[in-house]
Amino acid sequence: MEIEVKILDIDVKSLKSKLNSLNALKVKNEMQYNYIYDFKDKKLINGGGYARIRLTKDLDTNKTKVYMTVKKLVSKDTYKKMEEHESLVESKEIGEGIFKALGLINQDIIIKKRESYKIENSLVEIDTNEKKFIPFPYIEIESPSEKELEEIVEILGFDMKDTTTKSIYEIKKEYTKKL
Repeated sequence: MEIEVKILDIDVKSLKSKLNSLNALKVKNEMQYNYIYDFKDKKLINGGGYARIRLTKDLDTNKTKVYMTVKKLVSKDTYKKMEEHESLVESKEIGEGIFKALGLINQDIIIKKRESYKIENSLVEIDTNEKKFIPFPYIEIESPSEKELEEIVEILGFDMKDTTTKSIYEIKKEYTKKL
């Protein structure tokens, strides 16, 4: 079970400084190309889940990996809880073939830079999407327990009231309305 929250429109420089002062271990520095799949009627996305093929390019080693993932929303109260199934696959084309055989179609591509830091058993992930998709950086905090998640939010200098469980599509829709 994945337990996570997002904190939007963060100051990346000051957050990295805070992570450095906490001796957080940098575990990822990559570009991500997220190909989102769903049925024609978008029943996965409308239900808070999705199917995804993620191609990652490590910006330090230049190595690429491809993952197939299916996520299903379990709850979305104070914390977003997702059931997640993920596997490394040989190529994007193999993943696409499997999804297409199941009747899924590519709905979207989300390109972002992600830097991930480990604190205790949690990940703090700084995401910077293409400006046309989400024009501000945000963090996702992913923890094995609600208690640890709250502790990480606090030691980073935030409060749980600063967090959201909204999907990236809900955030995009809300931001677009403000323009």
